[in-house]
Amino acid sequence: MINFNQLRVFYQTAKYLSCTRAAEKLYITQPAVTAQLKFLEEFCSLKLFKRKGRKIYLTDEGKTLYDYAREIFEYEKEIEHVIEDMKELKRGVLRLGTSKTYARYFMPFLMTTFHESYSNIKIILDEGSSLDMIHSLLDLRNEVAVIARTEDNPDVCYIPFSQEELVVILAPDHHLAHKKIVSFRELAEEPIIMKEVGSGTRMLVNELFSLNDCAPDILMETSNTEFIKQLVQRGEGVSFLVREAVALELKERKLATVPLEGGKIFLDVNIVYLKNQHLSRPAQAFLDILEKLSPEDISPQGIGTLMAKMLARRK
Repeated sequence: MINFNQLRVFYQTAKYLSCTRAAEKLYITQPAVTAQLKFLEEFCSLKLFKRKGRKIYLTDEGKTLYDYAREIFEYEKEIEHVIEDMKELKRGVLRLGTSKTYARYFMPFLMTTFHESYSNIKIILDEGSSLDMIHSLLDLRNEVAVIARTEDNPDVCYIPFSQEELVVILAPDHHLAHKKIVSFRELAEEPIIMKEVGSGTRMLVNELFSLNDCAPDILMETSNTEFIKQLVQRGEGVSFLVREAVALELKERKLATVPLEGGKIFLDVNIVYLKNQHLSRPAQAFLDILEKLSPEDISPQGIGTLMAKMLARRK
């Protein structure tokens, strides 16, 4: 196997046709240059230089080897630039996971904010249920995720990020839509269009029904928020979604909501990453942005509040 130290000495000597200049460039002595060149020629069983007086010249074999060596060490410079770019966040990849609701309503805004500071970082966004995203961290497919808390895992670090109000949604002409308050026992008598297993919403809703000694009558389950909204609008059933996801439909009265008995309910959203896994520089930079947006207290705040914070900081 070729010795790259010897090849480097050869390259510098061939480039300047001078052992003295090669020694200066490599910060070694001239005798060391001469010795390395001799070892390389012995390894190759080729004469790479010829001499005339005090000058040296490349042989034809030396010229051929120099062409390849030049490409190697020019590429080495490119590698050094790539490494420096990655260290300075001028190049790299950010692998994120999030829930479908955050992917649609918040992540585009957050990605724009991130790219304002790190415009050359490529973002790969993975979306799915909160449980799917935990598994994506454990499988090393993603580095950071923004999800609802579904289960505790000793290998995962959870940082509180926001609290999303979870509301019951109904068609405007639904018989419960005009009530001042609705109980879970009443909702248990209605067909429920439920978020998929593994989602934070599904887990919280199941817990609330259980706490009220009843169970949901699940008509359908899906991860598609838009599909849920369309089915509810058509009167197929009722559902639970975060308020921000239905804000427009509520405003336009395409959907209705009714206060729940017991008061408002909130979905805890967390920034998550593996405890004992080194974060890449892009992931750490993204985490820093998220932590600046995290609440200083535990008062409820949702997607809208977070976006307002980012807009205020831009100004």
